[in-house]
Amino acid sequence: MTIIGTRMIREDKTARQIFEEVMANPARSKFGFGEKVAIVNIDFQNAYTRIDRYKTAYETDPRQIEYVNTISALARKKGMPVVWTHVAYAQDASDAGVWGTRTNTPDSLQNIKYDSDRHAFDERCDIAPSDTVYTKRMPSPFFETPLQSLLVWHKVDTVVITGGSTSGCVRAAAVDSLSRGYRTIVPIECVADKHESYHFANLTDLQLKYADVEPVQSVIDWLEGRADA
Repeated sequence: MTIIGTRMIREDKTARQIFEEVMANPARSKFGFGEKVAIVNIDFQNAYTRIDRYKTAYETDPRQIEYVNTISALARKKGMPVVWTHVAYAQDASDAGVWGTRTNTPDSLQNIKYDSDRHAFDERCDIAPSDTVYTKRMPSPFFETPLQSLLVWHKVDTVVITGGSTSGCVRAAAVDSLSRGYRTIVPIECVADKHESYHFANLTDLQLKYADVEPVQSVIDWLEGRADA
């Protein structure tokens, strides 16, 4: 038997250039939308969005929250669930587990405490009383939260993931979403990371393996095409 492998490719292209080449491929297949979506907005809290306050925050597209508000409002209008997550830990950080052991500074993950400014959602987010809010402790919003039960209850077959970071919680959410059998959509303008290298490398990997990475307008167009609830 002959085995033909491939050595790891090395080249001088940036992560952004590779992403753009992958997205320009007209033959790329898509999972597509199903019949009902859930918008899952990950960690739009001050610790990660307020670049004017915290060094842990990041911004990729300055209109990110505006776009997220738009698709969330459209989903509500169509009777589809909108979920927001944010991260916080106990005073002793015991619920952060080993994830909270790498550093211990005022900016460290495990030092985001309940009801603190870092835990609070960014005031620019339009969170409606009908939306679902979860506090999560690990990267994926599916981990030890009722998210799966909520999606089953609403008969969701497609999960639209927004938030940050692209290389962390967004990626973890997409992998878990696909693993649970959901069509998974990541709107490009709605996710963010600290460095474009991490951001575009992970968008490329998501597109090739785990999700449809699409312009946010694709999500807007699909939602606008559905009947109101």
